[in-house]
Amino acid sequence: MALFRLPSSSPPALAPRGRGLLLRVPDLTDYPQWAALREQSREFLTPWEPIWPSDDLTRAGFRRRLRRYSEDILEDRAYPFIIIREEDNALIGAVTLANVRRGIVQSGSIGYWIGQPFACQGYMTAALRVLLPTLFGELNLHRVEAACIPTNIPSARVLEKCGFAREGLARRYLCINGVWQDHYLYGLLDDDFRG
Repeated sequence: MALFRLPSSSPPALAPRGRGLLLRVPDLTDYPQWAALREQSREFLTPWEPIWPSDDLTRAGFRRRLRRYSEDILEDRAYPFIIIREEDNALIGAVTLANVRRGIVQSGSIGYWIGQPFACQGYMTAALRVLLPTLFGELNLHRVEAACIPTNIPSARVLEKCGFAREGLARRYLCINGVWQDHYLYGLLDDDFRG
């Protein structure tokens, strides 16, 4: 059935662009900018992310990350995107569609981060608005989900501005910064997005 996209030997090459942003799969040439931004933003990001591996910002760690990304894309499990500001080619953050589920579900979960120098300037809202047509279009999803720690008000605002509806609270849902944290659950349906 065409409605239920199945993995193929050649996954789609996705690089949505708009609103002055380009979203694309990272490659090894992105390492210097990526590592510098993550290091510069470490304190800012720590409360909202899992504990980083000890070698997370090393070139070898980045290579492992890229290999995992390639496998995930090939198997239709996840689609990582870095966010590039086109006016100066600055890497400003990233969005990942993970936990892609096919068959009767046709859904996936998004997670994202923005570097501290670019936070609270509308970039993540713009990036999601650029990405969502690709998720509901080329990737043929019916539902996109997200989770947000209740105290992360800026992230909740991003999701709500993009049309996500808060659907409930998952207790001790994800291990963030070494602690199992409650998360608000959000969802956006294809019908909601296109309607």
